[in-house]
Amino acid sequence: MGTQKIMINGLPGNVAKMLVRHAVDDNRFELVPYSLTGPEITDTAYFYNGREIALIGPDRRETSVKDFGDDVIAIDFTHPSAVIDNVIFYCSHHIPFVMGTTGGDREALTAIVEQSAGCAVIAPNMTKQIVGFQAMMAYAAENFPGLFSDYDLEIMESHQQGKADTSGTAKAMVGYFNRLGIDFGQEQIIQVRDPEIQRDQLEIPEEHLAGHGWHTYTLVSPDKTATFRFVHNINGRDIYAQGTFDAVIFLAGMLARGETGRVFSMMDVLKGG
Repeated sequence: MGTQKIMINGLPGNVAKMLVRHAVDDNRFELVPYSLTGPEITDTAYFYNGREIALIGPDRRETSVKDFGDDVIAIDFTHPSAVIDNVIFYCSHHIPFVMGTTGGDREALTAIVEQSAGCAVIAPNMTKQIVGFQAMMAYAAENFPGLFSDYDLEIMESHQQGKADTSGTAKAMVGYFNRLGIDFGQEQIIQVRDPEIQRDQLEIPEEHLAGHGWHTYTLVSPDKTATFRFVHNINGRDIYAQGTFDAVIFLAGMLARGETGRVFSMMDVLKGG
């Protein structure tokens, strides 16, 4: 395939800035000089390495959409409160998108896409290795239901202080553990956002307090003689770039096949469709 046009939305957010940095060095992509942003952003442009990217607030995007060009795929890492409006905008203007923002009503997002001519990859986590771990958990849940019946479960997730919602990955894991026989609700997830606790108790490196994702899943047998623990700790945000860009390439391939009105997951991306 030729160079794929992409529009990275959510600037000047940290994930969007990281993706811009990677995109300009990736010859598979042409980065269009526009980014949808939130109403609270007062800057009109973001600058990186001599590039100027216009920041388009909600009040200007309808009049600016014609400037985005044809065949562009949007990458969305905006705030959870904005996801529904963003998806409606993408679908109404036939803009395929990759959405890594957690939060929002997944069923509603899927319904909006499926009722349109749009196509999207929507996933709470763009890290391919974590998605692969989830696939292993899904396999265990399907083939060994009740494996951990009567075990106690603790799920702890730590992210940077500015993360507004509970980790979508942690919430997805609850479903697998339920099928493995554990009575556990999403409201029981321990959410850590305090930098002092993260540094002093969890021992997260100081330089990554502003951007990390540490998850621990601990299972203890009824008689307390057996403990199982699954851990995945991500420092920084660079790991998300590879999975996000793989999702863009995958989605471009689905569009080339004529797919419409479909929502894909990162597991679809890993499997190649």
